[in-house]
Amino acid sequence: MANTTTVDDSFANQVQLIDGEGVFNVTGLDNLIKTSDMANTGLDYVVVSIMGPQSSGKSSLLNNIFCTKFEEMNALTCRSQTTKGIWIAKTGIKPCTFALDIEGTDGRERGEDDTAFEKQSALFALALSNIVLINLWCHDVGREQAASKPLLRTVFQVMLRLFSPRKITLIFVLRDKTKTPLKILEPILREDIQKIWDAIPKPQAHAHTPLHDFFNVEVTALSSYETQEEEFKEEVSELREHLYHSIASRLAGDRRGAVPASAFSISAHHIWEVIRDNKDLDLPAHKVMVATVRCEAIAKEKLDHLRSDKGLLELKKAAQSGSAQGFGEKLSSIISTYRSRYDEETEFFDEAVRNAKGKQFESDALNIVYPVYTKMIEHLCSKALDDFNTELIRSLNSGERFDSSVRTWTRCIMVEFEKVFADVAVRQANWDASKVRDKLRCDINSHALFVRNAKLPEITTSFEKQLAKALATPVQSLFEKGGNDTWLSIRNLLKCETEVAVSEFVARVAGFDLEKETVEKMQQDLREYARELVVNKAREEAGKVLIRMKDRFSTVFDYDNDSQLRVWTWDKDIKAIKKDAYSASLKLLSDMVAIRLDEKPDQRERVLDLKSFLYTDRDLYLYLLDSITWKVSPGDILISPGQCKSLWRQLQDETVDTIRQAIAAKKEDKKQMAATALQVATAGVYLGLATMGVYLG
Repeated sequence: MANTTTVDDSFANQVQLIDGEGVFNVTGLDNLIKTSDMANTGLDYVVVSIMGPQSSGKSSLLNNIFCTKFEEMNALTCRSQTTKGIWIAKTGIKPCTFALDIEGTDGRERGEDDTAFEKQSALFALALSNIVLINLWCHDVGREQAASKPLLRTVFQVMLRLFSPRKITLIFVLRDKTKTPLKILEPILREDIQKIWDAIPKPQAHAHTPLHDFFNVEVTALSSYETQEEEFKEEVSELREHLYHSIASRLAGDRRGAVPASAFSISAHHIWEVIRDNKDLDLPAHKVMVATVRCEAIAKEKLDHLRSDKGLLELKKAAQSGSAQGFGEKLSSIISTYRSRYDEETEFFDEAVRNAKGKQFESDALNIVYPVYTKMIEHLCSKALDDFNTELIRSLNSGERFDSSVRTWTRCIMVEFEKVFADVAVRQANWDASKVRDKLRCDINSHALFVRNAKLPEITTSFEKQLAKALATPVQSLFEKGGNDTWLSIRNLLKCETEVAVSEFVARVAGFDLEKETVEKMQQDLREYARELVVNKAREEAGKVLIRMKDRFSTVFDYDNDSQLRVWTWDKDIKAIKKDAYSASLKLLSDMVAIRLDEKPDQRERVLDLKSFLYTDRDLYLYLLDSITWKVSPGDILISPGQCKSLWRQLQDETVDTIRQAIAAKKEDKKQMAATALQVATAGVYLGLATMGVYLG
């Protein structure tokens, strides 16, 4: 058959995958995969391995089939082992095909009894390969002591160690064929293979499992490379063509155990580690492990890229400024893009693992973008709260009721928020939107309460100012006037102004949705404020009572009823005027001794009885003051009896000069009047004498 398959020899580089001591070359395999672009082939790759006795031409066969450059033995110079360990090379056959050159069996370097590495390498090849070439000498077919039988026994034994073996194509290549036709040799070989299979001990699960459940067995024969080179090359070409069609048509073997090419290095390394530890190789579990490792690695890579994604960084800036338009769709698109990239790169891994890790990836991706999302939500909530505050204050300033304004603007703000909130929603997320709404509503209610709590003191303060304006000056005037009904007038004024203010206050706070007890407490506080204002004014005036008494004394003593300054003529009754002046001063003192807002008669007015004072001995009155206490609450006392005594003495001491001056002025006037009378009398005598002189003269 003519060779119609072209083989690209540009992939002739190979690396020692496992050295003679069993050390796995991770770096070398990674580099080979990278340079051969294997990682992008998904499941479209095949591994072909070759086993056989040492010096049976395995390396040269691979080199002739796949144009690889495995080291070959020079038969003229050495018969010792050439291939040590396991070598791997990328072939030029498409789809992507790798060739494994396995160390030969029955080598004298390891010793005939040392079969551990042979079994390990055989198990490794079976676990990794889709096609295994068994290189046999043609003359060994049918021989009891054939060198190939230990190899076949090893292959079958290790195959049974696979926890869940997949079906592999075994191609027996009979080297240096003889004149015996292949159609005669093949049945003999198959019979030998079957006998070996039947003879090996099997686990209970495979006690009656036929050979073909594990292997697709094919047989071919090649001429001697040394004596029939042309025929050999032609037959190799036909074998290459056969392999090509088998690979291309996916007949190379069972693909259930295959892992994506991007995970080939991890898979091969793990398989070898398990084999070296002499553990049973569970291929399904291994496939899950590889899928887990690779899916996690791919997910981590995508998540790292997501963190620095330009679009996400722009959305972070948008979240800072609160630009919500298209935010949710953009964020959803970014997550969708990275999920698609994850799905593309994990397409050929175990579906259950891929899906599970995909869900975890999406969850992790959402965790990455969640701070951006929450920042935007915080901004939207903050803006909604600011808008609510602005509209509420505007409504209140325009005179609208607090409760109706709160209800109206809460509803409007929440409706508007729902519209904007929908635009920032992320499709892939199942974040509980109700919590955001509830928190915003709670914040609005809290802010409304804050505004109410701030507004109520303002209202209270305005009514306190109103009361202060209505009470302070009039109360002061009443104290200064000191009439007969000072405290009665003050009580009436306090009651009237307080009730007016309380009535207006209740109407003003009616729209604040306050509890009845709260309103009643605020009314009581306002009444107490008004009373305290009067009390404070009384205490202030009590501190100035001596000045007021002196002013009142001076007004009554120095000025007449027509407010004209008195001229102390001889006919003025100073004693009576003095009594009137002291009486007026004493009335002021009587008003200021205690707070009288309870509308009850008190002892103070009885003690400071003007008539009893004016017509009793001064010392007796002072004695009475020393022996009296006001029968009122200590808090209502403005001036104690002892203080009254002291004030009265001070008044008398400070007015004595005024009285003396008045008495002196009166005496002077009386003296002048007497002198005038004498002058008039003398003048009359002289006039009389003069008149008499005329008559006498």
